[in-house]
Amino acid sequence: MSVDRYRELEKPQALRKKDVVLMATVTSFEDLKHPTKSELRQFAELFSPLYTASSEEARRQAVAALSQCEQVPSSVAFFIASQPIAIAAPFLMASPCLDDDQLIAIARCQGAEHARAIVRRPALSPAVIDALVSMRHARLPAKADKAPVDKTPIAEQPATPAAVPSTQQPLSTEAAEAAQRDEALRQKIKQLAAMQARPTSDRLGLRTATDVQEALMVRFARSRDADAFATCLADTLSASRWLAERIMMDISGLQLATTLKALGMDAQEAFFILERLYGHLKESVGGVSRGEILWDSLQDDECIRRLEAWCRADRYTYADKHEMSETEQTTAAANDGAEQVTAKVRRA
Repeated sequence: MSVDRYRELEKPQALRKKDVVLMATVTSFEDLKHPTKSELRQFAELFSPLYTASSEEARRQAVAALSQCEQVPSSVAFFIASQPIAIAAPFLMASPCLDDDQLIAIARCQGAEHARAIVRRPALSPAVIDALVSMRHARLPAKADKAPVDKTPIAEQPATPAAVPSTQQPLSTEAAEAAQRDEALRQKIKQLAAMQARPTSDRLGLRTATDVQEALMVRFARSRDADAFATCLADTLSASRWLAERIMMDISGLQLATTLKALGMDAQEAFFILERLYGHLKESVGGVSRGEILWDSLQDDECIRRLEAWCRADRYTYADKHEMSETEQTTAAANDGAEQVTAKVRRA
């Protein structure tokens, strides 16, 4: 029997039972490949009280296991990441369930140790990198102000007034040089990020809903006129009505949310449309509606690529049908003409 197992037996029986329940809950959640919304909600409700009542070792094991899960509820992920660094470190470094806003908020609120753990993640977005560099730059003046204090009594200090400036001058110079280096690094990172990521305001060459089209879609969604909304959506996409209806038939709202985001629609108007057409997206989870959670989970570039693929497939399908119908009409007309000529020749 290992030393850890002996220590486990030394704990009070009630505490051991709570540790076992916590680990059993986490293990059961890990086994869910595609957890449903109700299962995510149940896990979020169970985890916090079990975690609070368990021992520190059980907390470490639970957090380490959850750091490898791909679908941890947002409220649980933020709760774990806000724990002391000795427990939260593996989750901050590896969990794919923390979005950019959560990482920035944790780095700002929890301090330098949490920020250093975030830096060790395998991939960071330009926004998170910029925020981390800015926070480091903001902490430099506070460190520079902490000059060494001579605790020798005044009577015993040598009468050399020039000694104080001589010790403070190198410190201020080093702080200024460090600030310059960090600022240069920050500008370099911003330039690299600008080269890789297109600003959301840049819609040149992309399908974009006009103000009138956005207003019409909001109006039809308010009245829940699905037929008129589908017509307006097809016109906005310059696509067939069949494509618009297929997008709306996805009862999860994912395809319509993808389409609206690809069209560059304002987030608040998109929330309104999604919640009016799909009632379940009104439900609140941790103070945030499911529609907002769905919207925030989508990436602009990915939505644009998906919509272009849908429209391209729709264009190929209906263009082929249109060309076939025109060919058939031409062939029929030619056949009718040939029959008429043949009939005239026979009569002659």
